Amino acid sequence: QLQASGGGLVQAGGSLRLSCTSSSRTFSSNHVGWFRQAPGKEREFVAAIRRSTGSRHYADSVKDRFTISRINVNNTVYLQMNSLKPEDTAVYYCAATSSRLIVSSIFHSTYYDYWGQGTEVTVSS
Repeated sequence: QLQASGGGLVQAGGSLRLSCTSSSRTFSSNHVGWFRQAPGKEREFVAAIRRSTGSRHYADSVKDRFTISRINVNNTVYLQMNSLKPEDTAVYYCAATSSRLIVSSIFHSTYYDYWGQGTEVTVSS
């Protein structure tokens, strides 16, 4: 199971760090992604980190502002969000999969098997 935390209310330009923690001892064998869903909008890809290489992928809208990282010994993946904008307001979800790597699929929510409950981020202007 995945547990997302760290959301909250922040002013534009501020920072938050989200955490995605797993109780699974094989979490390090998973590719992990962050997605977000704003009110009235579809869920969209934010960032992902691969299991072995730690290679990272970002949506263009968050590149250079957000950083995804993982500490396997803690079974945790982080999403550091800097220079936050009102348009970043959404519920953020972490997701994981142990499937074989398909790079083109890592951006799609259907690729992931396990989802956290979501943590809400609100950025005020």
